[in-house]
Amino acid sequence: MDDTDSTQQVVDLLREAYADEMETVMNYQTNAIVLDGVRAEEIKESLQQDIQEELTHAEQLGQRLKQLGARPPASSEFTARQDSLQPPEDSTDVLAVINGVLDAEEDAVATYNGLVDAAEAANDPVTEDLAVTILSDEEAHRTEFRGFKKEYQND
Repeated sequence: MDDTDSTQQVVDLLREAYADEMETVMNYQTNAIVLDGVRAEEIKESLQQDIQEELTHAEQLGQRLKQLGARPPASSEFTARQDSLQPPEDSTDVLAVINGVLDAEEDAVATYNGLVDAAEAANDPVTEDLAVTILSDEEAHRTEFRGFKKEYQND
């Protein structure tokens, strides 16, 4: 893979990660609104906090794309992929939302691991550092929601 291919792979992964972060914001917001019940409150609060972090990730990714001479995708270039994070029919089905969040976080972890590798191959330490930082945040979200899942399965 030559440098042009390596750089294009980094740009493609940054664009994918940006779109995923924006989709996650939309789905977290919707789930935080539609979930009902006393047991849902902690999950709703966590989703609300994560929304701000995911927006920050998207902004950082968009800025990095601009620095690389590219731009983040807009809505007409967007394809929704987070099927499991759609709000459940039953607004009290907190476990469905937890599982959807875990799927989204697993996907994010995989994307950022790929971006770390691609940035390293492209000799792009700035993108690599950004990807490592965001990867750490996504792993923390995943750990938090694994804990929520464990609590719900033990009830």
